Amino acid sequence: MGEGVGRSATLVGVTGLSTRARALWESLAGAPVSFSARPMVVVAPESWFCPPSWVGIVVIGETAAITAPNADIARLVRAAVAPLPVSVLTEVSVLRTVLPVVEAMGPAALSYLDADDFRPAPARHTVEMLRPGAEELRELLASVGAKDANECGLDEITSAAFVVRDGSRLVAAAGFCEWPGAVAHLNVLTATDARGRGLAREVAAAAVSRALDDGLLPQWRARPEPSRRLARTLGFRELGALLSIRVEPP
Repeated sequence: MGEGVGRSATLVGVTGLSTRARALWESLAGAPVSFSARPMVVVAPESWFCPPSWVGIVVIGETAAITAPNADIARLVRAAVAPLPVSVLTEVSVLRTVLPVVEAMGPAALSYLDADDFRPAPARHTVEMLRPGAEELRELLASVGAKDANECGLDEITSAAFVVRDGSRLVAAAGFCEWPGAVAHLNVLTATDARGRGLAREVAAAAVSRALDDGLLPQWRARPEPSRRLARTLGFRELGALLSIRVEPP
């Protein structure tokens, strides 16, 4: 394949992924919204962008969409972000200069995978399947800190859990939660003392493979750099970011 043809195919792949990602988040906004270089700020108290009563900001490429819990906060945010470029809308330090930000969650990178880009992991261990909510999964979650347990979201999966054991002990698991728009939101966790051995890649690859077989768009949301790096290793493209902020009411 010539260099020009390869670059063209890459651009087409990114464009298609970005289009699907925007459609997903528009469906999750809880109110009619469109991604734009001049972001819309809509009142959406039931938004999936953020916790209740918070402001949610999603950036995909060079476009963004923002939800607010009520009209007063929407007006405040609208005025504050109007002069800002999309590139800084998920930078908490910048937002604090224009808004009374009380608390922030994120930003988390949003990455998506096209089937043609998928890079499966080398098979070094036996990957088994467990039902979601199995007792062994709960034990794995309980074995790590609360921050890791909350970050991974393994207790939310709707797919089977793909797991690896060290002897009889479960040390790594991955699965996905099916979101609206035929999206598979990936969740991965490795036991603290078993990290750095490539186990997360193996179980995550198995979960991604199942999602693709089911015709779903894999989505990876992560804040820690090791998790983002793992997503890139599997072939995910980092297309945007998600930030939630709690703003002092005007």
